[in-house]
Amino acid sequence: MTDTTQNVPAKEKRKREGGLSFGSIFLLVSIIIAGGIFGLQLSRQNQTQPMEGPAPDFTFTTFEGETMSLSDLKGKIVILNFWASWCGPCRAEAPELEAVWHDYKDQDVVLLGIAYADNGPRSIAFLEEFDVTYMNAPDLGTRISEAYNIQGVPETFVIDAEGNIAEFIYAGVTYNHLESIIRELKNGAS
Repeated sequence: MTDTTQNVPAKEKRKREGGLSFGSIFLLVSIIIAGGIFGLQLSRQNQTQPMEGPAPDFTFTTFEGETMSLSDLKGKIVILNFWASWCGPCRAEAPELEAVWHDYKDQDVVLLGIAYADNGPRSIAFLEEFDVTYMNAPDLGTRISEAYNIQGVPETFVIDAEGNIAEFIYAGVTYNHLESIIRELKNGAS
């Protein structure tokens, strides 16, 4: 008996033998990955931002190239603000945050801005436009925002001197609001 598959093209052979083509495998893997990402997003949808207890620690590198961790700032009140250059409310709160920094930087208060889902040049242009002088860092791979489960920007976490979340603000912040939180934390620490 002769082998009739010897002169048949490879694609036709796979069809006869029941094999999958590269394109079919690629499509199947893509569908599985997309389903996994969609499932992860659905599971995160029911999670909320941390509103009390220890603030999730993370390491960051500022736009100026300084690398440090949130835990390095323990002993100070930290205002952790997630923002993006394309965010309207972030643009409105930038001068408010800078004013808080200007008035409290010598009183063991640190402002740390985290640029969420924003590229470097646009982030730097934003910082320059608003004359922002407090520490800022990009959230490369959104790992910091995932640790805080942010849902959008702006979002701000006020962290007390012991490293615990004292307040979560899901909106733009104002100088007066932040000042009242700082005063309360400082009075409680006295």
